[in-house]
Amino acid sequence: MTNPEDKFCPSCATALESKEVFGQDRPVCPACNRVMFYDPKVSVISIVSREGKVLMIRRATDVGYGLWGLPGGYVDRGEVVESAAAREVREETGLEVAIGDLLGLFSEPGNPVMVAAYAAQETGGTLEAGPEALEVGFFSVDQLPELAFPRDREVLKKWQQQAQ
Repeated sequence: MTNPEDKFCPSCATALESKEVFGQDRPVCPACNRVMFYDPKVSVISIVSREGKVLMIRRATDVGYGLWGLPGGYVDRGEVVESAAAREVREETGLEVAIGDLLGLFSEPGNPVMVAAYAAQETGGTLEAGPEALEVGFFSVDQLPELAFPRDREVLKKWQQQAQ
């Protein structure tokens, strides 16, 4: 697997050059003509509701530090996406969940992260902030705290539409 920081071809170690391929500039090896295609990173978020409110975490990590978001994170290589969604909720909030319906896949131009959003049902655990959260809590969709990712509002809107 290659990444955008690679400067040399993984097949023959020749320095990569930028060349238009399939309508986009891509790294290409001038020696063996291998074209580098960089995969998007997949992340997951889950909507867990309790008494009409949704579970949110106040982020303790670099991107969006101190702002709020739906519990979630990156899918590890080889991990089942639904398992990753449940793991992220557990790690960030202490709650165990059953992952339900896929609400959709969300992406933005220029952003290499694709987000799979799921509805989830609380099945156990104790609500407490994990190492990647400063705080956790349940909020009314109409009175959300300041969000780290604007896409969370879009996900919540889709969740509300599907619940009707």
